[in-house]
Amino acid sequence: MADRILNVISICGSLRRGSYNRMVMNALPGLAPAGMRITEAPPFAEFPLYNADVQSASGIPDAVQKLAEAVRAADGVIFNSPEYNFSIPGGLKNAIDWVSRVPNQPFAGKPVALQSASPGPQGGGRMQYDLRRAMVFLDALTLNKPEIFIGNCAQRIDEKTGKITDEATIGFIRQQLAAFAEFIARHGGQR
Repeated sequence: MADRILNVISICGSLRRGSYNRMVMNALPGLAPAGMRITEAPPFAEFPLYNADVQSASGIPDAVQKLAEAVRAADGVIFNSPEYNFSIPGGLKNAIDWVSRVPNQPFAGKPVALQSASPGPQGGGRMQYDLRRAMVFLDALTLNKPEIFIGNCAQRIDEKTGKITDEATIGFIRQQLAAFAEFIARHGGQR
């Protein structure tokens, strides 16, 4: 596995174009260790609300299949998400619910890392707790440490340029990405 490139996809839990979490996600390719390529996953913004009646009548929507296939093909998945009302943003939870309905759901055995940025001091910790629980149910392999909670993110990320300006934050992200590469290698980068 040392000779091949790890293909990792990132999923932003915020639909807002100017989201701090999107800014962090956009910075990841430049912070990744050698041998890891990070690309954005197909979008989930157009997914209908999950409804078993819709699934029974029409099957799995093409946009859901596309995201599921991207997760399946990736060596790992990184979630960058804010916290909405102490939990997972509704759009992201809806996307996870849809993908979980695809036959042989692709999160099973998939290495996953979590990152969150928030203007508040806790940095999205409650969202990560709930997202970890969802990943446990889906049998994903979630990296435990190091954790990335970017609290007071407006002081660490330049909203105009989208660049992370805090060197300590950059260092923590680099550490997590290096640990994630090792975690994927240990778990075989299942595809």
